[in-house]
Amino acid sequence: METQAAGITASTDEKDYFEVAPGVWGMKIVFVNIFMIATGKDNEWVLVDAGLKGFAGKIEEMAADLFGGNNPPVAIILTHGHFDHIGALKQLLTKWDVPVYAHPLEMPYLTGLSAYPPPDPTVGGGLMSFMSVLYPKKPINLGNQVHALQENGGLPYLPEWLFVFTPGHAPGHISLWRQRDKLIIAGDAFVTTKQESAFSVATQKRLVSGPPKYFTADWIAAAASVKKLRDLHPAIAATGHGKPMYGQELTEGLENLVSNFDQVAVPSQGRYVKEPAKANKRGVQYVPPEPFNPILAASVAGLLAVGIYTLVKKAKK
Repeated sequence: METQAAGITASTDEKDYFEVAPGVWGMKIVFVNIFMIATGKDNEWVLVDAGLKGFAGKIEEMAADLFGGNNPPVAIILTHGHFDHIGALKQLLTKWDVPVYAHPLEMPYLTGLSAYPPPDPTVGGGLMSFMSVLYPKKPINLGNQVHALQENGGLPYLPEWLFVFTPGHAPGHISLWRQRDKLIIAGDAFVTTKQESAFSVATQKRLVSGPPKYFTADWIAAAASVKKLRDLHPAIAATGHGKPMYGQELTEGLENLVSNFDQVAVPSQGRYVKEPAKANKRGVQYVPPEPFNPILAASVAGLLAVGIYTLVKKAKK
């Protein structure tokens, strides 16, 4: 299949990346997606999110294939700063001297000021949730390379696009909206697979789902954000996890998610279910107490016991 936009022609056959819509491409990096948007000027483009640490090379290869070698983006825009969306960012910035943009409420986590609320492995749903206790939550410090987006919703270098403030999964989470074809790049405001399940992640089974439960620290805000996106009536959705979704399948999936959010998105238990974390422009100000989970505690104790036994055994040799 040939793709063409803004003077760019590229074949997506046998490529790691995929076309979302004219001028927009995505790539799955293990279990998270990054996106590239042509600005409308020849070979000029913007990167949306930066995937997992260690995959800068794959992002560079995709960019070279689409826009030519030695052609960095004019900007990098972050839907939010969780580890799986900024992992390759620092490595990319050692080669690309370009500005990074995020919502003002994400700045504390991108300038070293504050860690995110801790992930919650007690929410259930599968292995990805259980393993979240190991996921990084510390901030990165991009210094003067990161800039706060203006509150008017405009996006630098993308005159056709606006950002929509969609907090809940992260305090300053945004989604990107292109009105002419009703395309939403939703980040993790909602996703199109059951991200808590390692099986669903591996098979990429399509299902409009709420934000990944293990990192969502404000479920009231998350519900409002999904409703806000539903009310835009998107025809195309490209999300941080899962495959792009289109047309009636997307419309019906979003409607079901909004109508049944408490039942299908909000976990039945978890740290943030009854009380959200609280954050402002200085970062996280309050985190609810961690609930005791006997299964998790026993599992961690078992892993520690195995580790101690292994170290003692090696020491005796």
